[in-house]
Amino acid sequence: MILRRLSDNLRAQNWTAIAIEIAIVIVGVIIGMQVSNWNQQRIEKRETERLLLNLVPELQGQLQFFNDVRAYYSATRRYADKALGGWDGSANVSDAEFVIAAYQASQITGIGQNTENWALTFGGNELRNIDDPNVRRTLEVILTSDYGPIGLNAAASPYREHVRRVIPISLQDAIRRQCGDSIRVTKGGFVRISLPETCSLQIPATEAESVAATLRSQPGLAQELTWHLAGLAVVLTNVDILEAPVRGLSRDLAKSH
Repeated sequence: MILRRLSDNLRAQNWTAIAIEIAIVIVGVIIGMQVSNWNQQRIEKRETERLLLNLVPELQGQLQFFNDVRAYYSATRRYADKALGGWDGSANVSDAEFVIAAYQASQITGIGQNTENWALTFGGNELRNIDDPNVRRTLEVILTSDYGPIGLNAAASPYREHVRRVIPISLQDAIRRQCGDSIRVTKGGFVRISLPETCSLQIPATEAESVAATLRSQPGLAQELTWHLAGLAVVLTNVDILEAPVRGLSRDLAKSH
């Protein structure tokens, strides 16, 4: 209809009417583009909200990991204290307990997941679609966090290597089989790792006495264990630092949903 009127006005050289018709067309195109953009933005925001909702269980899994790390290193610390008692010649620590504790004190765990997949999901467009500034800023912090300081490499130390050079591999295998890491997968697909707080492995007295004597002959291992514990204290501090924004985002998303 507009094109027909425009053609008629051109033949009649009705320039005012032509200008009005063209303006109507331009305004219509602009409005159509605005409506299309608005619909696209609405779809994108809705998709971002869906992604944030799906992130909630991931955050809960991350928080559980932080708790598991604390529990894990709480267990290794108790073994370490007993091992240090063995090196100090404590009468309350038997040879078998000393050997087991010396090994278990060297056990480490690391990050079970990271934010790389989250970063791939929440690109710049998705972040811009988050209306809540607190949620947006906190998510940005999480996506750019370095989890290396709480990984396996951060917890590894010379003590772990050196004490395992001393304890016979057959005995290490026996300790791992009975008292090593317990691994289970939750319904949400999250891997949880824990370490038994006690180990009742029975070691033949002569073997326990021999290995314990070898350990005691190397007091430098006790110093390395002390250094190992200092390093784990830093790891646990980093756990606290990394946990704070995850807990904050989890709380904010729970409130908004």
